[in-house]
Amino acid sequence: MTDKPLSGKIALVTGASRGIGYEAALSLARAGAHIVAAARTQGGLEELDDTIRAETGERATLVPLDLAEGAHIDHLGGVIHERFGRLDILIHAGATLGPLTPVAHLEPKQWDRIVAVDFSSAYRLIRSFEPLLKAAPAGRAVFVTSGVASRPRAFWGAYAACKAGLEALVRSWADEIENSEVRAVILDPGRVRTRMRAEAFPAEDPNTLPHPSELGPLFVELVQGDPGLPMSNVSASEWAAAKGRAPS
Repeated sequence: MTDKPLSGKIALVTGASRGIGYEAALSLARAGAHIVAAARTQGGLEELDDTIRAETGERATLVPLDLAEGAHIDHLGGVIHERFGRLDILIHAGATLGPLTPVAHLEPKQWDRIVAVDFSSAYRLIRSFEPLLKAAPAGRAVFVTSGVASRPRAFWGAYAACKAGLEALVRSWADEIENSEVRAVILDPGRVRTRMRAEAFPAEDPNTLPHPSELGPLFVELVQGDPGLPMSNVSASEWAAAKGRAPS
């Protein structure tokens, strides 16, 4: 394996302004990929671009994007088609937690936004980027999920339901394109030191959790392999244990 195993690859990363998406984009860039970084937070995108440029000498393509705006995702698909003609890697890490509250207490506007960002965006990404992934020699798509998708708990109803829906959607799509060269992966990152985690568990000591940068090498591995159909989720904690990477 070369020092730049992803050289020449085009990678779109959502949620790239911080947390898991930021570290995934940075690791893919270090491995040689050109990063199309999408997120709502312009400042975070610019910080990512500065880091990528400092470490690799290359610039990222920055895309301010609200995942709730499906038409903007469609437009991005057209832009990437015109500029690159293909997409080698899709990392969908963008998400919103929403209020942790009883389902019956959720306001319709809150529900609609959580569904748009955490579930419908996956459909729009698949719809817009399947042709571009198929145009690549071996397109890879990684969708970040959560353990609450299979183990829902009180007050997490909207987020858990959307992540469960995302997993079902991705598995259906993967089955549809099995005879192509595109492969999909569902990644459960587990407990990670992110802002979303801090919002959900404000009393938790963040220093007891692995930093999202520890997942970077996993993303690089996932987009190079041939995982077959995503019958089960990839567990970051199991991967770390197998690699001897104890959580920090």
